[in-house]
Amino acid sequence: MKQFLNIVKIGGHIIDDPKALQNFLVNFTALQGPKILVHGGGKSATALSSKMGLNVQMIDGRRITDANTLELITMVYSGKINTSLVANLQALGCDAIGCSGADANCIQSRKRNVSEIDYGYVGDIQSINSDYISLLLKSEFTPVFSAITHDKKGQLLNTNADTIAAAIAVALASYFDTTLYYCFEKPGVLKDKDKADSVIEFINKETYKELLNTGVISDGMLPKLKNCFEALVQGVSKVCIGQSEMLSNVSNSYTTIAL
Repeated sequence: MKQFLNIVKIGGHIIDDPKALQNFLVNFTALQGPKILVHGGGKSATALSSKMGLNVQMIDGRRITDANTLELITMVYSGKINTSLVANLQALGCDAIGCSGADANCIQSRKRNVSEIDYGYVGDIQSINSDYISLLLKSEFTPVFSAITHDKKGQLLNTNADTIAAAIAVALASYFDTTLYYCFEKPGVLKDKDKADSVIEFINKETYKELLNTGVISDGMLPKLKNCFEALVQGVSKVCIGQSEMLSNVSNSYTTIAL
């Protein structure tokens, strides 16, 4: 019987809210057994970009990444945010270790091809070093991954954190019984984005298509839901979306994704 593994992706709204972040870190630390944290930091990167006069362009929840933007998000994601998260987890007794995709070739990507849209230095994942990540977990470390990958030719690449979390969950599904959580500021996927009590508790392929056609799922939720279904098809046991309370079973209000 495989050991259970929890993989949790945290959103930028939580990272930028000290109270929400502390609440999340407590709930994450309380998870029993091996676990992995994946984070982005898009809101922090956007705020700093504005201060520095850099243009921010998003398409379907994906950030267009030129050379200056890549430099900035590398500093924000793999520097300030990643190190701060590791330090705060250590303070709570969680033996965390900070990682980017370049560390031990954990996440190798290729620069996205230019078709209709030139995304710049955005990486599409090619491989996950599941042997090394598994070794960290078996050594009782908790990896904390930023949304920076590499092409193994010296080039860093901006890669969607939702996609990273799903890819790691899929890669480790042969080692562990994996559950993937997407934690953000809302209690789940909402039927009405302005009403917190409109949580859609269960989404399968059929309801997903309906929600796409009616525009309920849009913007940053588009890649998130796409990643959820791809992960389930490739062996991930369960995917949940909601606030951090779902990690500790305090809240029953969250969205479960199934085939």
